[in-house]
Amino acid sequence: MEITPDLIAGLTIAVGSIAPALSIGRFVSSAMEALGRNPEAEGGISTNLIVALAFTEAIAIYALVVALAIKFVS
Repeated sequence: MEITPDLIAGLTIAVGSIAPALSIGRFVSSAMEALGRNPEAEGGISTNLIVALAFTEAIAIYALVVALAIKFVS
C-alpha cells in the first residue's frame, strides 16, 4: 500500500477533528448541567461556553488547513 498525500490529508482531518468533537460535547454537557443547577448564572455560563466553543472549533479548522496544505502543496 502506497502512502499518498490524499491518504495523509484524510488521516490529518480525521484525527484532527476527533478531539474538538469530544471537547465540544463535554463543554455543552457541563454547561447544561451547570444551567440546571443554577439558572440565574445563564449569562456568564453562555458567554464562557461560546468563547470555549470558538477556541475548540479553531483547532478543527487548523487541522483542515493542514490537510488541505498537505493535499495541494505537495
